[in-house]
Amino acid sequence: MKNKFIGRKPEQEILQSALSSDEAEMISIIGRRRVGKTFLVNSVYSGRINFEISGIQNAEGNEQLRNFAQRIKEFFPKAVLVQPPKDWLEAFFLLIEYLKQEEQKQKLVVFLDEVPWLATHKSGFLRGLSYFWNSWAVKQNIVVVLCGSAASWMIRKILRDSGGLHNRVTKRIRLKPFNLAETEDYLVSRGISFNRYQLIQLYMAMGGIPHYLKEIKQGQSAVQNINRICFGEDGLLLDEFQSLYPALFDHSNYHIAIIRALASKYSGMTRTEILTASKLPDGGRVTRVLEELTESGFIQPYPTFGKRKKDKLFRLIDEYSLFYLRFIESNRHDSQDAWGALSQTQSYKVWTGYAFENICLKHTIQIKKGLGISGVYSITSSFFKKNTNTEKGTQIDLLIDRNDHIINLIETKFYNTEFTVTKDYAQKLREKLRIFQESTKTRKQLFLTLITTFGLRHNKHSLGLVNSDLDMDILFEEA
Repeated sequence: MKNKFIGRKPEQEILQSALSSDEAEMISIIGRRRVGKTFLVNSVYSGRINFEISGIQNAEGNEQLRNFAQRIKEFFPKAVLVQPPKDWLEAFFLLIEYLKQEEQKQKLVVFLDEVPWLATHKSGFLRGLSYFWNSWAVKQNIVVVLCGSAASWMIRKILRDSGGLHNRVTKRIRLKPFNLAETEDYLVSRGISFNRYQLIQLYMAMGGIPHYLKEIKQGQSAVQNINRICFGEDGLLLDEFQSLYPALFDHSNYHIAIIRALASKYSGMTRTEILTASKLPDGGRVTRVLEELTESGFIQPYPTFGKRKKDKLFRLIDEYSLFYLRFIESNRHDSQDAWGALSQTQSYKVWTGYAFENICLKHTIQIKKGLGISGVYSITSSFFKKNTNTEKGTQIDLLIDRNDHIINLIETKFYNTEFTVTKDYAQKLREKLRIFQESTKTRKQLFLTLITTFGLRHNKHSLGLVNSDLDMDILFEEA
C-alpha cells in the first residue's frame, strides 16, 4: 500500500508552481541526508521526469560519467552510446540532443540528485551544467531540479555562484526534518499509534528524519524501539554517526570535532568556547565549518539578548548526534535492554531536560500560537550571564521579545506527570527574573512561561509567579 504523503505542503506548492509556470525554472533543493528530498521530488513529479540521475558517493569522475551514460540508456531507449561521454560538457550536449527528441506535450523535467557528488574535483560538471542551462534550457519549457545534501556546497556553488550559474536559480526549497505534528501523522500513516509522551521520547532520540522513523514498529514502547534501533546489533542507528558527516562534508574531522564539543555542554557554547573544547585552531576554516553545520541543520546559533552578534551561543540541535554521543557510543556492546537500563539513570534525566528544551526551541511557532501571540512581531533569543565573584549568573535558553512591550521568559520541564513548582524552584525562578531584569535594564514587562509535558499543577508557589503554562500538546499543532 502506498504511504500517504505527509506534510511538505509549501514545498509541494513550489514544485507544482514550477510545472505550471510559462518560464524555464531551476529549483534548488537543500536538506540533510535522509530527510526525504528525493522522495519529495519523485512523489510530486511522479510520471513527469524526463531524465534523472543521482551522484554516486565517493566515485571518480569517470564513474559518474558511466553512470550518466547508463541513465541516458534507461530514459531514452533509442539512444545509441558506443562509450560514455569523455567529460560533462559532452554529457550535457547529449542530454540536450535527446531531450529535443522528446514529444513535448507538457513541461520537461530534469532531476539532478546529489549534485555535490556528481561535481567531483576538476570534473567540469558545473561548467557543463552552466552551458546546458544558459545555452539551451533557459529558452525551453523545462524544470531543472538540483538537489544536494551538502547544504553549504549547494549554497556556495549553486546559489551564490559568481560564474555561469549566478542568479539562475528561480525557486528554492530548504527541506527540514519533520516537526512533531508531521512525525505523528507519518507514523499514523504507517499504522503506528503512540501517545504524545511516547512520541516525544522517540523524537528526542532520532529527531524527525523520515528514514529513521521508518524503523519504528507498532506494539513496542518508545524504550523498546529506541533499544532495537539504536543499540541492537542490526540497528540502523547503531553506526549511522560514522557515515553521517563524511557523507556530507569533505574533510569532516573538523565538523565532527565541533559536534563532539557541543555535545559536551548542553547549554551551548560561544565560538571561543568551541575552539577551546575542540582544540581546533582559530581561523577561517572553523568559521566555514560552523556555517556548514548551521546550513545543514546540525547546530543552531542563538542570538544573546542585549549582546553583540559575536556573543551568540551555538547549540547542537541534531537529536540523533547528541543521543549517539551521549549514550550509543559508550554502550555499543550492551544491546540487551541497554536503553531500558540507561533510561533509569541520572544522565538520562539530564539529557531529557535538554532534549525537550531543544524541541521547544524548534517549535517556537507553535509556542507563540499557544500563547496567542502569533500576530505579534517578536524576536527569539537566549540570555546568559556568567557568575562573578560578586554576582550570580544565570541562563535562559528561550526568550520571546515582543513588540507589545512584553518579554516571555520560557522554562521547559520534561516530566512524567504534572509538574509542581516547589518552594526552592520558585526561588530559583525569581532569582532568574531578578538577574535578567537587573542585567538588561529592560523596561518591558516580564512574563514567566512554563512548558511541561503534562501541564502545571498550580499551587501557592506558582501563583503570581508563572504567568502562563503550556503542555506538550501545543508542540503538536500545525505550524
